[in-house]
Amino acid sequence: MRTRDIIKTANTNLLRNKVRSALTILAIFVGSFTIILNTAISAGVNNFIDKQLSSIGGEGYLEMTQTEAMESMMSMLNASNVQEYTDDKDSRNNSFYIKPEQIEAGRKIDGVKSLEPLADASVDYVTGPKTSKRYRATFNLIVDGINLDMASGKAPEINSSEYQIALTDAYAKALGYENLDDVVGEKITIAVPSTLKCYTSENRKDCQTLLTVTVTGVQAPGILAISGPRTNLTLWNKIHEINVAGLPASSASEYYQAVAEVDPDKIDEIKEQLKELGLTAMSVEDEAGSIKSFLDVMVTVLNIFGGIALVAASIGIINTLLMSVQERTKEIGLMKALGMSRLKIFFSFSCEAIALGFWGSIFGTVVSMIIGTIINAVLHGEGMILESFPTFELVQFSPATVIPVILLIMFISFIAGTAPALKAARKDPIEALRYE
Repeated sequence: MRTRDIIKTANTNLLRNKVRSALTILAIFVGSFTIILNTAISAGVNNFIDKQLSSIGGEGYLEMTQTEAMESMMSMLNASNVQEYTDDKDSRNNSFYIKPEQIEAGRKIDGVKSLEPLADASVDYVTGPKTSKRYRATFNLIVDGINLDMASGKAPEINSSEYQIALTDAYAKALGYENLDDVVGEKITIAVPSTLKCYTSENRKDCQTLLTVTVTGVQAPGILAISGPRTNLTLWNKIHEINVAGLPASSASEYYQAVAEVDPDKIDEIKEQLKELGLTAMSVEDEAGSIKSFLDVMVTVLNIFGGIALVAASIGIINTLLMSVQERTKEIGLMKALGMSRLKIFFSFSCEAIALGFWGSIFGTVVSMIIGTIINAVLHGEGMILESFPTFELVQFSPATVIPVILLIMFISFIAGTAPALKAARKDPIEALRYE
């Protein structure tokens, strides 16, 4: 009996008891549907994050803070670890400032091209000529090594003498610009507070300085571009200058953060050396990696449920084939009497197990692709969560993600069918022919 005939016969034998085979395939379908859909979601999110990283760049860009500051923040988030306040130096926030000697030592690390402390810069609100409303804002600085993905216009010129800013699409629309191209080149107003004056002023307006800023463009929507508008260095320094006006020189020169441009090939070594200096450094990839890690945990948990369904399906395969062996005992004896080898009988029943896994995973794939397409369409609808991210396909199927899952399920089915197949192969032909 040729291999092709054995495979064809195996599929035909599944139809001998349609209900039993259908129920087994259904159990496999549930597990395969869960795993394939989860894998597609993971692929969609990871692919979108990779595109964001590719568009932003920042391969050699690091942001750093005092390790003590990071540990203190994490400690405060942990309700079981409450720290007592004392008047000694180590308990005060100034221990969280990056020290000048750390900056100097960091600049000497091999592979560090530049390392500069990042001054704090805070604003009260932003407004524009098309609206009377004022909107709270948190600005970020654009630095060398970061390439903004722009939906309209261009990124601010870092060292331009003009005050420049790149808005997010949310801010552009809030300021009255539905067409993002219309806001490019427009002048908007920001209110910058003076820390010292605001402590003594009864009216907040008395301690604010209004600056006119040029909008150079609008950032494209993306999970790594939602932190807020980005300014050039000139505007950032001006905001900081207003914030610290009148404060002692020591306070004006205290920095919580620093940024560095480094050799991408040495980034891990540089992060370790910075850690030895007491600085915790993070790259753009690290920030995106935390999102991926969270997603991977969620997908793993859901895949566990899919795995449980496959275990149940495996028991169903064993039961289905054992019943099949029992019902076809005489047939097995006849095949052996006609010269069919143990190996081919084993292969025949193994093919039935593999066929059960194949059809269950195929149905799971087809249904998950239909459901995935519907999910993508719904989430990109008006007012839905992905409306602002037109390039984000949450559920993304590809042969590289689907085929390995199908092969894995077929392998699990083969393993589950091994015991019944061995039982069939070992049957004595004379006893099998006598079976009633």
